[in-house]
Amino acid sequence: MTSREKTITWHDVDEALAAMPTLAGLEYLQKMASGELPAAPIAAHMEMDLIDVQHGLVTFTCQPDDSHYNPIGMVHGGLVCTVLDSALGCATHSTLPAGMGYTSIEIKVNYLRPVTADSGPLRCTGRVIKPGRRVAFAEAEVVDAAGKVVATASGSLLVFPLNAGAPPAGG
Repeated sequence: MTSREKTITWHDVDEALAAMPTLAGLEYLQKMASGELPAAPIAAHMEMDLIDVQHGLVTFTCQPDDSHYNPIGMVHGGLVCTVLDSALGCATHSTLPAGMGYTSIEIKVNYLRPVTADSGPLRCTGRVIKPGRRVAFAEAEVVDAAGKVVATASGSLLVFPLNAGAPPAGG
């Protein structure tokens, strides 16, 4: 058997977590996308980057590789779901005032095409369909390098006040 190795490097999240309660979601995510604040560590694991943030609309890219493969030689659906969930959450976060957070409470994913290492880079766009003070609703889609939609998602997200700088449990 041939073994392969992959090194994952990420930045400490303390700086970003300290800034989060003081910034509106849009400003927080824009600082993350520009590199002024460190990205969430999950982004390094999934090889995804937040590349555009607007009010209620975000875009991620993701570069799948064969380390993301499932036993049948396709990118595991969990990678695609993670990118979709990130887009749903960040789109929602971009609409929130300072001091507010969110967590996914439901996500529905439709996988439309298989994804391999040759499919990328993937582009995922998430948008808020209905903002809310307690629950927000969002949708997202992932397209491959050829512009074909490979998956879509819809989700609902719980909106809540952040506790004195403590990170929320869950997504």
